[in-house]
Amino acid sequence: MKIDWAALGSVFGVSLGVTVALVTLFTLGIAGLNRREKATAQGDSAALAVTGAYLCFAACAAAVAYGINLIVAKA
Repeated sequence: MKIDWAALGSVFGVSLGVTVALVTLFTLGIAGLNRREKATAQGDSAALAVTGAYLCFAACAAAVAYGINLIVAKA
């Protein structure tokens, strides 16, 4: 059995990059919702932060749906 180390390294690198990107997007979404909480407590509006948070969550959901689609399509 031969292991294609280049392909294994490529898969590892892409997986690590996508994981970091998704965690970062989700963290930005949580931070946006946190800004809304702070703005509400001060009586301000944080519409831009909330919109950004929802976009981050939508991007996370789209990436997960794309991953599931890849798994199902290859099976």
